[in-house]
Amino acid sequence: MYISAVKIENFRTFGEGISGFSLALRQGLTAIVGENDAGKTAFIDALRLVLGTRDQETLRIDATDFHQPSEGARSTEIRIRLVFSELTSTDRHAFAEYLTYGSAAGSKPDLIVTWVAKRVESDGVGRRFTPVEWRTGANADGPLLDAGARFQLQVTYLRPLRDAERAMAAGRGSRLAQILQHTKEIKDHGLGFDVETLATLDPKSLSVLGLGDYANHLIETSHGVKTTRQKLNDDYLKPLSFSTDPLAARVRISGHREDAVRLRQLLEKLEVSLATDELAEDAHARGLGSNNILFMACELLLLSTEAGGFPLLLIEEPEAHLHPQRQLRLMAFLQARAEVARPDGQRIQIIVTTHSPNLASDIKLDNLVLIRNGRAFSMAQGETKLTKSDYRFLQRFLDVTKSNLFFARGVMIVEGDAENILLPVIATLVGRDFGEYGVSVVNVGGVGLSRYGRIFLRERPQTDGEHGIRVACVTDMDVMPDCAAVILGKIKDGEAIPDIGSSSRRWRVEADYTEATYRKRHDDIRQKAHGPAVETFVADKWTLEYDLAHAGLAKAIYVAIALADADERICEGKVTRKVIAAQALKLFDALLAKQMPQDALCTTIYGPLTGSNPVSKTIMAQYLSEVLSNWFTPPKGGPKELWQALPDYIRRAIEHVTAPVVEAEMATMAAVADDPFPMPDNVPATYRL
Repeated sequence: MYISAVKIENFRTFGEGISGFSLALRQGLTAIVGENDAGKTAFIDALRLVLGTRDQETLRIDATDFHQPSEGARSTEIRIRLVFSELTSTDRHAFAEYLTYGSAAGSKPDLIVTWVAKRVESDGVGRRFTPVEWRTGANADGPLLDAGARFQLQVTYLRPLRDAERAMAAGRGSRLAQILQHTKEIKDHGLGFDVETLATLDPKSLSVLGLGDYANHLIETSHGVKTTRQKLNDDYLKPLSFSTDPLAARVRISGHREDAVRLRQLLEKLEVSLATDELAEDAHARGLGSNNILFMACELLLLSTEAGGFPLLLIEEPEAHLHPQRQLRLMAFLQARAEVARPDGQRIQIIVTTHSPNLASDIKLDNLVLIRNGRAFSMAQGETKLTKSDYRFLQRFLDVTKSNLFFARGVMIVEGDAENILLPVIATLVGRDFGEYGVSVVNVGGVGLSRYGRIFLRERPQTDGEHGIRVACVTDMDVMPDCAAVILGKIKDGEAIPDIGSSSRRWRVEADYTEATYRKRHDDIRQKAHGPAVETFVADKWTLEYDLAHAGLAKAIYVAIALADADERICEGKVTRKVIAAQALKLFDALLAKQMPQDALCTTIYGPLTGSNPVSKTIMAQYLSEVLSNWFTPPKGGPKELWQALPDYIRRAIEHVTAPVVEAEMATMAAVADDPFPMPDNVPATYRL
């Protein structure tokens, strides 16, 4: 049995109707991801309210748990509906009177439970109370679920920032005792203690409770206890007794006589801790993270080995106190355990909530659920625009760095390190700091950009609703100006451009296209990831660096390339950045004096970044970030001047993931103290070509 569907209405952040929370769940492991305050904890608490937890902790409903819409009065009724599917024969027997059968012949029954809480302001004497009912049936019109049936639905819950060491310590009500008491090996293995068989007793044959009773017997009949008891009776109580009312003391181990209680009291004396081996005494050498692993291992031991009981494990933030590699190992283990059948044939259903990109990267995309603004968006096949090929691809390449897209308010997906470095800097300089807007930049390394964009495209947006995450895919057009073939040495001056189908030609020039076919290429690239809140922004001309030069940053690009080319000498202290920048500015002026056409000039500037031994685009981007930060920070230049010098597609991409830019309202930045890049006077008038 597992929970196959959840619907929550009017609980905390969740509204009702189309604004309610609805999620179809799969068997095995499900990871709930999303930013803070999205509704992850509310989802887990809703399950706890309906099911109850094995630690016997009571989660009380409060007036503030009733949903307060942005307009109107606070709701008066919370409804949480759970559908349990794939019931075993034992489940069908245990819940026989509560089952719901489908209309189709031979359909398997489901257990449908609707938990309803009503807000009542007063009971007549000024006290507030909240009546709660567990209703069954498809329309919540079946028998009320009684306490015995509800007990069988209790689940294991691990809270965030849990105190694992305390939970595994000895003491009354210890979690370890609760776990051990319900394991089959302790409940069913071994014999009870019988004093009549003492002469032939083999202690190894006794159960845990039998061993406890045997130990009690040995203590109670030990020489010291027996002698003291005899002395107490003979020397003190006997002289104080009447002949018709003798007094006699019996010394025995205190405790309850009921087996279940005695077993629990016995197990509460146990503790579990980590050491280098079973006999080592270095129990305190382990920290919070390792103890959390121990805690989760004990809980899984109980869930995996018991026969009966609802096999659901809820874990909030399993990454708590764990370093990244341990997180990955934990998630791999949880996914593996969720596939193993228990003795009763059922598999454990595990639901975790997490803020960790490490965990998100190691979970199958099929098993991820994004919660955003109180709505659930499953990433399973059939729920997104991703194809089967996309899922296989993303399973291989969705690493830790890229998985932060699940926790962002906006996502900019780029193809390389240069964009990854430059775009956040440019956004900050024009007053659209990505950190302030909650935007993550995801570098996909030149492969599968549109696949990542399609993660956020829903198959049924009309029913799923909109997640509201703004996604911008920034990609190159990869079509050179016609003059580039000669300037970059792909053909000699005067030679004809080879046929487009030639095996020696892997590049494209503008002459290969008519205006209509060029626009079609542009639109075809854009449509690979295009939909509500997801847009692909294609370079206006060729590549990011070329387009930056063509739009108005040719001088900055030229200086940054010169600095990148001299990077080793700069790092070794053989030359300063200031000297290289000054030389580059003079050479740039000489280049301008040749009065080349703009395409030829920009290709010449961009040329060192291409070829068999190119200048590193990544290092160039680092220097360009510094150049732009110096040149376009007041009082030299400002965000308005930089904004005007950017390619149109970059401007639109930044606005898409942040907010529209109003030039008159651009932020004024403070001047930088150090300026390693000399710049002529009147910068705003000379930064263009």
